[in-house]
Amino acid sequence: MMRAIASNQYGSAEVFQHCEINKPQPKPHQVLVRNHATTVTGADIMMREGKPFVGRLFIGLRKPKSTVLGFEFAGEVEQVGEAVTRFKVGDKVFGGTTHLGCYAEYVCVNENDVITTIPDNISYEEAAPVNGSAVTVMNFLRGLGNIQANQKILINGASGGLGTYAVQIAKYFGTEVTGVCSTPNVEMVKSIGADSVIDYLKEDFTKNGIQYDLIFDTVGKRSFAECKKSLTSQGMYLSAVLNPTLLGQMMWTAIAGGKKAKSSATGMLPIAKRLAYFEEIKTLLATGKIKTVIDNRYTLAQMAEAHRYVEKGHKKGNIVITI
Repeated sequence: MMRAIASNQYGSAEVFQHCEINKPQPKPHQVLVRNHATTVTGADIMMREGKPFVGRLFIGLRKPKSTVLGFEFAGEVEQVGEAVTRFKVGDKVFGGTTHLGCYAEYVCVNENDVITTIPDNISYEEAAPVNGSAVTVMNFLRGLGNIQANQKILINGASGGLGTYAVQIAKYFGTEVTGVCSTPNVEMVKSIGADSVIDYLKEDFTKNGIQYDLIFDTVGKRSFAECKKSLTSQGMYLSAVLNPTLLGQMMWTAIAGGKKAKSSATGMLPIAKRLAYFEEIKTLLATGKIKTVIDNRYTLAQMAEAHRYVEKGHKKGNIVITI
């Protein structure tokens, strides 16, 4: 048996139940990971709520197909399936799985999923958020945005889970980075490498006349229409939050010249592509080029509290669950 957080229905954070369930057993190509840390992100909130409703076609119409949520894990391999060749018992590993199940003491992961060994210089807590947030950033900035050295980049929501990785990764690629955040987070965003920081409580970046090659809205708070004047003639607007309006703009700008609007569902990329991004990020972590910013840590029993905190929309970096 193992401890887990389960939810048998969609709804508020109160749907969570702290319970004991059967410990999973690895199939031939799976590893059993003793999970030491997982995370709570905006995607977890949507999974718990069953929103947007169209997503229920994949996760369960009336109730969740997977009662134990959680995309990300960081822990130690306790058992390997008979056909596993990439990992051995005792390996410290991290990554993510679209099959969920990470809100638990143990999780089974296919050895060919997005999983790799943890660099010696980072902890389980620092490793846990990397797959979801940092891989998403790499997909947007490199995959969609084709980021290039000496470009001017603006990161809206620079103090959040995506934003803190985005600032650092954009700097790694040799760009001039402007971060946008609220007053309490200005110094933190500067500390992780932003060349300049705009306090959105005091200044609207869409009205200051400055133009950027890439605008990455990590929180989906500013529309393409609002940002269009702030883009260079061939500039690109990237949003981590896809909605019907943006989808239409993406289709239109794909066939029209000039400024583009783009978005992507990183979790829908082929595993090989996500794993390649993940391995690249692992190298950046191992060499100290980027780091994980952690806001708060919660225990597994405090999962509902952690979800409520993320829902407020003011987290600084990542929310980690220690197990």
